[in-house]
Amino acid sequence: MSLADKVLAVNNDLPIRTDAPVHSGKVRSVYWLSAEDSARLITERGYEVAADAPLAIMVISDRISAFECIWHGEGGMQGVPGKGAALNAISNHWFDLFRTRGLADSHILEVPHPLVWIVQKARPVMIEAIARQYITGSMWRAYDKGERDFCGITLPDGLRRDQRLPELLITPSSKGILRGIPGVPEVDDVNITRSDIENNVAAFNFQAAADIDLYERLLREGFEVIGTELESLDQVFVDTKFEFGYVTDKAGSEKLIYMDEVGTPDSSRIWDGPSLRDGKVVENSKEVFRQLLLNHFPEPDILLNKTRMEERTALARDNALPTEMLIKVSETYVGIAEKITGRRLQQSDNPKAEIIDILRDEFALVD
Repeated sequence: MSLADKVLAVNNDLPIRTDAPVHSGKVRSVYWLSAEDSARLITERGYEVAADAPLAIMVISDRISAFECIWHGEGGMQGVPGKGAALNAISNHWFDLFRTRGLADSHILEVPHPLVWIVQKARPVMIEAIARQYITGSMWRAYDKGERDFCGITLPDGLRRDQRLPELLITPSSKGILRGIPGVPEVDDVNITRSDIENNVAAFNFQAAADIDLYERLLREGFEVIGTELESLDQVFVDTKFEFGYVTDKAGSEKLIYMDEVGTPDSSRIWDGPSLRDGKVVENSKEVFRQLLLNHFPEPDILLNKTRMEERTALARDNALPTEMLIKVSETYVGIAEKITGRRLQQSDNPKAEIIDILRDEFALVD
């Protein structure tokens, strides 16, 4: 079996029984279960959720996106070996730790396979909750051009690239295209202020104004838990994105939970501690891949300039990346996953067949 065969690239074609269209994102595909199968699993597996809670099977792929495009490699390699399993393993680790520390639950009910979550359907808060401990990336590029106001927060002059900020900054952006909110452009992923959220509680899908404080507290506490654990591994938690949503618990109460993924190389920047003390930034995150792409193509402006999206799309479609580039990215993801979890990453030789077997034999979800 070739390395390319071990990559799960297409994850929206599994024969999972569902009565709704499969929702396929850049990396994950979601299979919404029928009301009957949801109720059956809740009873059989003893999930601590409402008896009529909608459930889904969430399957993560090994696809890799960057600069808003999906990339592929030579030899038919349509993703990064081990990437999906690494993301799931890291998220599972942090979600378990959050629960142990009394922060909040997540949408995950069970992990039947390294690439699969069984989740409770959540009603998402329409905010990308971003926290930053260092000034780097897009924030540094904007600051370097003279911008000082970020999501209603004014930064002082004189900051240096990759410098630790005086305090943790919360710089939220919109999740999806939100319409009819004064002062908020109707485009995806646009920066917003706390005042924008406070003045439009329902538009951002909060149940109550008090939950704005709760989401910020859970973001800060989650960042602190992950940051402290990474520090013990001599790694630096630089910045991250969390997502939140509401579910109904077994008692019928609404509660705010963590959803999507947390503290992964896709959603966060993680720097190597020893290298940073030597004055050098070494990434243990997707930034490794972004930099490889920028160095690989002779005209990096295509990747950075949003007005050249058509060229960028063609670049990703028409160029198979060198195998060694994807292997380097794989080593980054697998390496940080094993460092964080303290265990060897469980990877599949034939992931699609394994997933089908488990969901058929143990969960009766494949006809």
